[in-house]
Order: sequence, then structure tokens, then C-alpha cells
Amino acid sequence: MKQQRSPLSSPRGLTALAMACVVFISLPLIAIVIRVPWSQFFSTIFESSSQEALWLSLRTSLITTLLAIVTGLPLAWLFAHRSFPLKNILRTLCILPMVLPPVVGGVALIYAFGRRGLIGTTLEDWFGYRIAFTQSATVLAQFFVAAPFFIVVMESAFSHIDASTTWAARTLGAGPWRTLLTVDIPILWPSLVAGIVLTWARALGEFGATITFAGNSPGSTQTLPLAIYSALESGNNAAVSLSFLMMAISFIVLISLRQRWMTAFHRGAA
Repeated sequence: MKQQRSPLSSPRGLTALAMACVVFISLPLIAIVIRVPWSQFFSTIFESSSQEALWLSLRTSLITTLLAIVTGLPLAWLFAHRSFPLKNILRTLCILPMVLPPVVGGVALIYAFGRRGLIGTTLEDWFGYRIAFTQSATVLAQFFVAAPFFIVVMESAFSHIDASTTWAARTLGAGPWRTLLTVDIPILWPSLVAGIVLTWARALGEFGATITFAGNSPGSTQTLPLAIYSALESGNNAAVSLSFLMMAISFIVLISLRQRWMTAFHRGAA
């Protein structure tokens, strides 16, 4: 009796499933390209409000990514190489925003840094500094939801470094920071680039926590995703044009960094 083969056991079955995934993901993106009102596209994206939202998004996402690198690298190294009390709980707390609805993150930030928040009240009463509904709030919202991606990628990368390599550097007199910068980072470069890309992309596309904690004020806290949302609410065709603009920027940056990442990966493998 001839045994029936599973569709998954044949290349055709795997190809069909792969193509179904490609179609499902790419179809909505293609739909945006088709629906762009090209006769109004350039006038829309060069409007002052669109330019303000674009540059605010690029500026805040860049600041967020830099903050994630500066603070996330040491934290990922500690999680990968050190044991300390409550380590698992702290690790879980640090990556929890990855699975939380972004609006929950926004509410949490309000109760921490808002006018009546745990820290916000002290900052405003003692220093006269208000965070909520400012551009600082935009950066904090992006950092809250994006930094965990960087931490997860880098912790995994640090944990796969050959301990003998680090130990050799330390026995030759290199301190922890010098070892990190001159030994670990070159080895981890492909993972570092991947972490940076994920963090930047997540920060650039952040919506829920930003609108909850920073608001949607044009020219002040309205990032490109919020500008798209406002245009969509008002039935404005600008929503499609701005969506395509964001897609184009993300595509160019991601494909460029991917090529560099693959080059670095193959060099490291060699």
C-alpha cells in the first residue's frame, strides 16, 4: 500500500505555503502603492505639516536608537554574563513592553512621568520640567517600546560569544570596557546592526504609546504615524501618500542595512 506523503514533505508544498505568506504580507503594501494619488503626492509630502512630522519622526527615532545602544549594550552584557538576585524578574520586566499593547505602555508612562505620576510630580514641582505631551515624551514612548528589541538581540549575541576569546583579552590586560569595544563588538557586529535596525524601525513606526503619552499636536509631537492617523480620520488622501512615504523610507534603510549586515556576516564567517 502506497504511503501518502504530507504536503509539507514536498518542495511544492513548502513553496505554496511560502508564497501564501509572501502574498498575504505584500498585498496590502502593493495596495497602498496602487492607491497613491500621484498627481498630489509631491505637494502632499512637501507640505509644512508633513515635513514637520517626517523630521520629528526621523529625529526622535534616531535619538531613541542611540539611547537604546548606550543603555542596552551594558544591560544585555549583564544579562548574558552575570548572575545576580532577581535577574530573571528584571529581564522579564525589561522585555515586557515587547508583548504589551502600546497603549498600555502609554498609560504606564503617564502614571510614571505624567503631572501626577510617580516621578513626573517631583520633576515638575522641584525643577519645573514637564515631560508628558512634549517631544521628550515622544522619545520616552519610543524608547519604552523599542529598546527591548535591542536588548533581546544583543543578549542572545553576547551569550554566544566564545568565552575563551573574552578571557584571552582580559588576561592580556584589557579592562571590561576595552574588551567590549575592541573584542566583543567586532565579533557581534552583524547582530549589533540587526538590533539597531529593529530598534529604529520599531521607534519610527511607534503609534499607541506616543499618542497616549505625548499626544498628537501638529508641529510639536505629531510624528509621521500620527499624521497618517489624523489624515485618515479626516478622510484626507494625504494618508495614502504619507503611508507610501514611510514605506519607502523604511524599505530603503532596511535593504541598505541588510546588505551591510550580510557582508559583515560573511566576513565574520570567513
